[in-house]
Amino acid sequence: MLFNFLNSFASSKIYYFAMLISAPLLSAIFIAAFKNKLPKDHGREFAVNGMKSAGKMRGAGILFVCSFIICSLLFIPVTAEYAIYYLMIFLEMLSGYLDDRSEKPWGEYLKGIIDLVISALTAATFVIFNPNLLGMSFFGMSFRLPKIVFGIIAALVVWALINAVNCSDGIDGFCTSLSTVSLLSIAAVIYFSAQTNETILLIALLVLSLIPYLWKNAEPSTMMMGDAGSRAIGVFMSIAIFRTGNMLLVIPLCLMLCLDGLLGIIKIVTIRFLKINPLKKIRTPLHDHFRKNKGWSNTQVIFRFGMIQAIVSAITLAIIK
Repeated sequence: MLFNFLNSFASSKIYYFAMLISAPLLSAIFIAAFKNKLPKDHGREFAVNGMKSAGKMRGAGILFVCSFIICSLLFIPVTAEYAIYYLMIFLEMLSGYLDDRSEKPWGEYLKGIIDLVISALTAATFVIFNPNLLGMSFFGMSFRLPKIVFGIIAALVVWALINAVNCSDGIDGFCTSLSTVSLLSIAAVIYFSAQTNETILLIALLVLSLIPYLWKNAEPSTMMMGDAGSRAIGVFMSIAIFRTGNMLLVIPLCLMLCLDGLLGIIKIVTIRFLKINPLKKIRTPLHDHFRKNKGWSNTQVIFRFGMIQAIVSAITLAIIK
């Protein structure tokens, strides 16, 4: 009788209401209780208006990421696959938070190695548990990839999204807003593809966990997510992309995040290793280019980037639906 009651409750509207209200509520409680325990930002010397962030609470990602993981464990059936994903998200968040707390920022190579290991483990986990989703589609043409090839490409996608989301965290409310648009776009694709809804629920939990933080991060902000939040979001976003069954959707559904964050990495690589600068006239991250070179306000950057992503996502959904 107890089992029947629990099974009935788990499929009821009350259950879903409790699940969805718990994420923002727990996140808000964590922020209220631990905000004064967070490290303070030292500002960024070379970013546009970078020194304005000095003194703000940093590393708030640890609060909403922990809220997301706790709610996921409580309300979503835990499988071995998702247990590993939660661990990868937690470890990426923890490495980012320790960097946020450090008096001296960690070196780019150390962070790169950590990102690469977590990316490889995340990709390997997906390959092992989802042998039926190791394919890609391109304008109606579908093809299946060998496990090792898919795994390598998937690891690169995870690594790219970790760094793209991280680099986009330079304006109050920008990273959170743009990530939300991309995550909801991914949820829409999964919904219309009639796949299992657990990933949709996880996306909802993360987006709802972000709301109390965005309340504090809206301009003028009092706290920032830091590497603890942005890197963890990147890991989860890549997992959600894989669950669509078409890894190539990362291009349209995360377009603005990738353009904003990855152009800077491309610029650094070409200058450092190829001794050329094809992006000489473009300031990176891209949001700084439009603020400094084009005179856009922070609000204009957030809304215009968000609108472009929403339009691209809508067109993508219309094509694949």
